[in-house]
Amino acid sequence: MKIHLHIESDLQQIEVHIHAPEYNETVEQLMKKLKQQSVSDHIAGYKDSNIHLLQVHEVFSIYSDNGKVYIQTDDEEFEAKNKLYELEQRLEQQFIRINKATLVNLKKITSIQSKVLGNPQIVLANDATIPVSRNYFKALKEALGLGGTLRWKTFLLVLWSACLS
Repeated sequence: MKIHLHIESDLQQIEVHIHAPEYNETVEQLMKKLKQQSVSDHIAGYKDSNIHLLQVHEVFSIYSDNGKVYIQTDDEEFEAKNKLYELEQRLEQQFIRINKATLVNLKKITSIQSKVLGNPQIVLANDATIPVSRNYFKALKEALGLGGTLRWKTFLLVLWSACLS
């Protein structure tokens, strides 16, 4: 892999161009890493006619209810003007969907309660429990490093990184 840096004083922001012979997993991982770096660390939350800039790392969950989207922090709840899927795309590196209506901050998950009958639940650092849909459980386990395929992907990424060094 070749890396080139061009400093152009007339640019208003950083631009990244990737030139590759084909689209493959290496390019995909590189794009995800760059996208993760460019994601804003704030979300706009609305409450009492005020706009609050919430730090992403302070958000526990984001959920939709009756056509509205809500952002939950440790002690407050705010309304979002974005659709749930928009926030999911924007925050895909920090948040994961656990059911049809809820995204949770991966760093705020403290445990998963498996139930013999019924769906498992996650417990967040603020002691909130949220049910996990079976449709999203496998992706949650992989995101937390509990699934077998993640270990294989991690191995490949480590191997790829070692080849670059």
